[in-house]
Amino acid sequence: MNLVVPAIDHLPQYVDALNRGWAPSTSRPVDSVREELEQISRDPVVFIASLESREGGGDLATLPDGSKVARLPWFRRWLWDGEFCGAISLRWQQGTEALPPHCLGHIGYGVVEWKRRRGYAKEAIRQLLPEAWNLGLRYVEITTEQDNIASQRAALGAGAQLYEEFVHPPSFGGRPGLRYRIYRESRIS
Repeated sequence: MNLVVPAIDHLPQYVDALNRGWAPSTSRPVDSVREELEQISRDPVVFIASLESREGGGDLATLPDGSKVARLPWFRRWLWDGEFCGAISLRWQQGTEALPPHCLGHIGYGVVEWKRRRGYAKEAIRQLLPEAWNLGLRYVEITTEQDNIASQRAALGAGAQLYEEFVHPPSFGGRPGLRYRIYRESRIS
């Protein structure tokens, strides 16, 4: 499995995954599928270009409660093993590891249901880390739900350490969660 920059050539498999029930956002699954399918049908080239903004800005990001916030610099990569397997994103603020309260972590990821239990999430995190370090980040944060054991294992397997238990902001439902950190100098097993 490798990370690939989203491209038109891979878009049919991405659309297939959306139609099969995979969602690019775990916090807004139904809306994120609908919105992305609409964007793709309007203009696939614009959709692909929208998956990377190293300066931030552009369309506002919609939070789970429907509120909208400015986008941070970010990009998305697709997990690919000969076909679409999932996606991973990196978000950051220039010159700092700090994130605004509405951004729960630097890295977010998801693997399609039919490709899970293969170590793809852990490998995707590992492959994404050099890009984070090239941006000057000294550490990245990943958050998970307390009951999402698979996501916790992926983070730990990629070298993360549990940093803290926290409560999601009200815009994310106020549930308890776990925050992990991977430090640049971490040794990955």
